[in-house]
Order: sequence, then C-alpha cells, then structure tokens
Amino acid sequence: MNTTAIITMVCAQGIVVSFAAYFFYKVLTIPPKQEPDSYSENDDELVRQPKD
Repeated sequence: MNTTAIITMVCAQGIVVSFAAYFFYKVLTIPPKQEPDSYSENDDELVRQPKD
C-alpha cells in the first residue's frame, strides 16, 4: 500500500471515529426530557369507581 492510500485511510477512519465520539458524547450529556404525566389529563374528572 502506498503512502497516499494510507493517509486517505487514516483520514477517513479519523473522521468516522470523530463523528461517532461526538454524537456518543452528545447523547450522554443531554438533559433528560420531561415526560408528560399520563394521569395529569384526568385530574379534572370527578367520576371515580365505587368501592365494593
């Protein structure tokens, strides 16, 4: 393998590893998204099941 091919291969692998590391870091450091409370939509309903 000649020098040009080695330089091209190392640059391509470096770019791919850099993108992967950047997005992996970004995924690990984003704050968690607040999920909606599934019961908050039912807070204004007054109808409840009677106890047996």
